[in-house]
Amino acid sequence: MITTPYGQPPKDYRLPDATTLGGVRLQVADLDRSLAFYQSVLGLTVTARTEAGATLSPQGTQTALVELVEKKGARSGGMDRRLGLFHFAILLPTRAALAAFVRHANGLGVQLGAGDHVVSEAFYLHDPDGLGIEVYADRPRDTWRAIEGQLVMGTDPVDIANLLAESDAAWNGMPAGTVMGHVHLHVGEIAKASAFYSEALGFDRMVWNYPGALFLAAGGYHHHLGTNTWAGSGARNPNDDDARLLEWTIVVPSAADVAAVASHLDAVGHAAQREGINSIVTRDPWDTPVRIRTA
Repeated sequence: MITTPYGQPPKDYRLPDATTLGGVRLQVADLDRSLAFYQSVLGLTVTARTEAGATLSPQGTQTALVELVEKKGARSGGMDRRLGLFHFAILLPTRAALAAFVRHANGLGVQLGAGDHVVSEAFYLHDPDGLGIEVYADRPRDTWRAIEGQLVMGTDPVDIANLLAESDAAWNGMPAGTVMGHVHLHVGEIAKASAFYSEALGFDRMVWNYPGALFLAAGGYHHHLGTNTWAGSGARNPNDDDARLLEWTIVVPSAADVAAVASHLDAVGHAAQREGINSIVTRDPWDTPVRIRTA
């Protein structure tokens, strides 16, 4: 039987330990407006562009973290009452890079939220369409701890002065080594989220006593996916005319792993659309698409 470092109960299927996340695909109302934000504020670089969209990557890499798809006049805002994206989270490679980003954002007058999550330090902002973004850095994994099989996480104030003292280096854009750390979704029900994302898709449950939320991951990470019910009982699914998350991506090591995910989803009654041998797309109970592919 397989178990995780945090005492996850054995189950017959789980995602490989080497699972990571790919990028997110977003529908936005004005491509030029969004590109200006993602380049100037976040420091991403445009690596491909058409009339309808663009992809953006960290400095010196072609790895797409964000793909923007324009739908002129898409409705912005209202994310706090809508199912789907709560935020996507960009993981910086060092705490010094996080300090540089915070200093840069403050210099631009960007309003940032902040949270010390014990395993990481995080800052929050919104793009021009109101789509949520987190920029964060992890604490060393050997400092993470568990109590009764559950990883310890929380939300405390960030010691900003201590963070900024980490480095006085200038921000020169998202550095090489930056990755998509996690995605956090508004869902309708935690039990259904667990059934789909853990039992069916194969993530391990890492934190389950955080009020109104469930955090899941592969390979002992603190979370590749957060789910919450904070949008409330009246939350609606996004529609085609909303600025929204179109798709997020899980990356597994091999085509055999993609096939294993597809087989398990089929076995437990979840449709998976196959796109060759290296990629499938499925949807959670609230119709949020997730792609599972190889690197």
